[in-house]
Amino acid sequence: MVMSLLLNFIFPPPSSLFVSAMSVISLVILVKSGYSEIKGKHLNYSKFWNANANPQNQIKLSSKAGMLLLYTPALLAGVASFWIFPNEGIRSTILHAAITLHYLKRDLEVLFVHKFSGSMMLDSAIIITLSYFSSAATMIYAQHLSKGLPEPPINLLYPGVVLFLVGISGNFYHHYLLSKLRGKGEKEYKIPKGGLFKFVIGPHYLFELIAWYGVSFIAQTLYSFSFSIGSTFYLAGRSYATRRWYLSKFEDFPKDVKALIPFVF
Repeated sequence: MVMSLLLNFIFPPPSSLFVSAMSVISLVILVKSGYSEIKGKHLNYSKFWNANANPQNQIKLSSKAGMLLLYTPALLAGVASFWIFPNEGIRSTILHAAITLHYLKRDLEVLFVHKFSGSMMLDSAIIITLSYFSSAATMIYAQHLSKGLPEPPINLLYPGVVLFLVGISGNFYHHYLLSKLRGKGEKEYKIPKGGLFKFVIGPHYLFELIAWYGVSFIAQTLYSFSFSIGSTFYLAGRSYATRRWYLSKFEDFPKDVKALIPFVF
């Protein structure tokens, strides 16, 4: 019954043990990571770069170098997909373009938008890099395996394109607002203002999720939805921890500002 309902929205799962396993593994790891963020065990980047770690005993990267390391392999996977799986139809082409554009945008933001103050632990950087790369590569491969399978009765391709564009635009806008909080040479954190920051502390996370659900609508594969659902749990945990951090650092942080979803959470 449940599978019959799902097949209205997704391609039939391919006979690939690898993709099926990755669908489960990605979901479980991301859900666990979100729970760990809530419990205070953070991946060591951004404002949590030195949380739960002894910096003297670990290899550190500059935040800029670390962030480039996170995104570039996934960007290369997106670029390579045009060559490895060419001419597989409009859905695959749009998916390849969306993944490539997403990670290209992230690299460009690292180079020209973000202002960094801390460092990044190498072990966290490696974990996140592998996660981004494997998710991009698996999403592309899962789409390749859908070639020749019956199309889902409900076509979400073009709504997915709209969601994706809204998501990356909103994500960029709020990253831009964050970058404007600091003047030249400043490194301290400030309470974000503007845009949806008056409602949630993580609007950039919210729009990132909108973009990933847009990618899922474009792909309509089991793996893509598994990754987006897992990312929801992770970013919900990360935004919850971020809100708690701001509450602990700023006495004037507005208590009605939620973590991720306006007025709700």
